[in-house]
Amino acid sequence: MSVLQPARSTGRQSRVSAWLEVLRTTNPPSGRGLDPVSRWLVLTRAAVLPMTFVAGAVATLLAVHKSGFRPGLLVLAFVGILLAHVSNNLMNDLFDVEVGNDTESYPRALYAPHPVLSGMISRGGLAGAALAVNAVDLGILVVLALYRGWPVVGFAVGGFLLSVAYTAPPLRLKKRGLGEPDVFAVWGPLMVCGTYYAAVGHLPWQIWVASVPYGLLCTAVLMGKHIDKAPYDAPLGVRTLPVMLGEARARALTRGMMAAFYVVVVVCVAVGALPWPALLALAAVFKLVPVWRAFGKPKPDAPPEGFPVWPLWFAAAAFIHTRRAGSLLVTGLVVAAAAGIH
Repeated sequence: MSVLQPARSTGRQSRVSAWLEVLRTTNPPSGRGLDPVSRWLVLTRAAVLPMTFVAGAVATLLAVHKSGFRPGLLVLAFVGILLAHVSNNLMNDLFDVEVGNDTESYPRALYAPHPVLSGMISRGGLAGAALAVNAVDLGILVVLALYRGWPVVGFAVGGFLLSVAYTAPPLRLKKRGLGEPDVFAVWGPLMVCGTYYAAVGHLPWQIWVASVPYGLLCTAVLMGKHIDKAPYDAPLGVRTLPVMLGEARARALTRGMMAAFYVVVVVCVAVGALPWPALLALAAVFKLVPVWRAFGKPKPDAPPEGFPVWPLWFAAAAFIHTRRAGSLLVTGLVVAAAAGIH
């Protein structure tokens, strides 16, 4: 028994380290086979789920002391938006490969294994996984609708339709320069306001305003990704905002979005949409400085040694800033909630 126990412990540690590697890089651990959890994390691009987690956390911390707060409904809504993000990732990969956008030479298959093109799963399997996740989400929506009524259905259905329309024909919003506003709407007002409403059953105007700062950060990440992909998108007729604007103007616009986050946080505090401890998010400016420099010049010709998600460059920089700014915003809201500051 004493001989076997360390082996089991080492195995568990190995699996956990593999999961953490996938969550850090979106890629399978080198030199290891994929266990079922690691495989699911790769398939769903779980490394980017923290963006949705932060949106849900903002809604949670703004709702926690409000009248009508129901912890059980909050948990359901929180799980619902995380599953919606998982479904979005699965459907995007499915639709992009169906319309011929994703190929073995396209960035999606270069920075991490594409579920279908890598042979990790069939198209039917990917469609089935997306359907299963959506089915669970539908069950959650039914419960929330029974308690909170039709408004929560509007938030959920709106988010689902925008997620599908992002890549799916006939709208393919990403192809028409509307993918970036789509992401702002989903990760800002729809997620934050929808989760808040599910938790408390009402929605003051301040929550709509409070949803704007984090929506800007998530949109900046997508802008960075589309700048990275512009040389591949333009020949395919995929007219994202960076393709339409050109790289230099797109980099400037993304800088503006990241800077606007700080301005809008201050405005939110001034009008009472966020409690004053949320100003802790301003400390993320120290992380913005190197990211700002990165966006001030073109992408290097080759990645630094060990860089995990090439040919993405600006997306990685924007994600690092979003992760720091979002975590500090949530920390400030935790302090406010613990101290009863409104």
